[in-house]
Amino acid sequence: MILKSELNARNKITTIGALAVPLLRYSFGVINWRTEERKKIDRKTRKMLTMYKMHHPKADIEKLYIKKEEGGRVLVQIEAAYKAEIINIAEYLNINYKEDQFVNIVKSHESTQPNMNSIIKTAAKITEEISQQNEKSDAKQGIQHTKASLGEALKKKWKNKVMHGQYITNIDIHV
Repeated sequence: MILKSELNARNKITTIGALAVPLLRYSFGVINWRTEERKKIDRKTRKMLTMYKMHHPKADIEKLYIKKEEGGRVLVQIEAAYKAEIINIAEYLNINYKEDQFVNIVKSHESTQPNMNSIIKTAAKITEEISQQNEKSDAKQGIQHTKASLGEALKKKWKNKVMHGQYITNIDIHV
């Protein structure tokens, strides 16, 4: 429905981020989304953008997910939103478990779950991956660090491409 509307391209991307992505974010801590399912949603979104002539089939994928100031389109990547939300929930459980009895109950239940079902263990695994990608020893930087790290990884991947990386390299030279 969003792509069929008469909004301009920038407002369509903003609307997708404001209306469609929060629907998925609410389910991230409740439903065990497999990696392939999250990637499939991203692929389907890009396919629909191409069908509605908002994205060229041969255009760079990473450019969609980078900040506008850095030359991107600011579409929310479902994989990055999932990782950020899981880390956010785990931080909330770790910080508030002494104050709230319900959070304490959830935390005790989480400790009995196997690795694949535990939010806290999944968040630790995600922060470990991010810290290994960034080659930093401090994995406990918080949600803002996670979002920044994922954005930097996308920008770096985009910049290292032979054809598509020319644009971002030229922007960096002239700035």
